[in-house]
Amino acid sequence: MDKSKFQLEFEMKSVPVALLWNYISSINGLTEWFADEVSISGKTYTFSWDGQSQTAQLLSMRTEVSIRFRWSDDNSRCYLEMKISVNELTDETILTVTDFASEDEMDDAKELWTAQVDTLRRALGC
Repeated sequence: MDKSKFQLEFEMKSVPVALLWNYISSINGLTEWFADEVSISGKTYTFSWDGQSQTAQLLSMRTEVSIRFRWSDDNSRCYLEMKISVNELTDETILTVTDFASEDEMDDAKELWTAQVDTLRRALGC
């Protein structure tokens, strides 16, 4: 089934970019909000949830800007990207998540990301 791209923007108040970057790119940061366990071997990241593991290849990383993965079991052009930007007018930090889901799973995928980022916000104190 074809997957469609979606983007979600999350306001992260005035969280310092370096701090948010640590939470979306490091083992310790990702285990605070994204997965139960994370390990990295070269460009392969292994994420575990409730004893189930899934691997992803690091496609690109721009320090304190963005990180992009492709799930190893996904042969399509789909990817997961987390990107940090700062609104120059309000000085508010924005986390933009780009992901893909099939049409019948789109609402669930968006709800899952909203819940995950709520956990991240609590970890960051915002």
